[in-house]
Amino acid sequence: MKFNSSDLIYQGEKSGVHNWDTFSGTSFYWHPDWLHIAEDMTGHKALDKINIAEGTATKADAEKAIIDHLNK
Repeated sequence: MKFNSSDLIYQGEKSGVHNWDTFSGTSFYWHPDWLHIAEDMTGHKALDKINIAEGTATKADAEKAIIDHLNK
């Protein structure tokens, strides 16, 4: 199964940390200061780096990183 953005459920932002869930119940977290997506709200358990050319990552970059991670 190939995942896309419609497979992510955006749960909102709390204290700057954005949260997405999948329909299977897996959670992913991202904060604008992080260059990775994480499996917990602290960001200490990084799952994958966010690949950007330069500058800071955006919410859209984080969503793409989650989808890329799910499709590995």
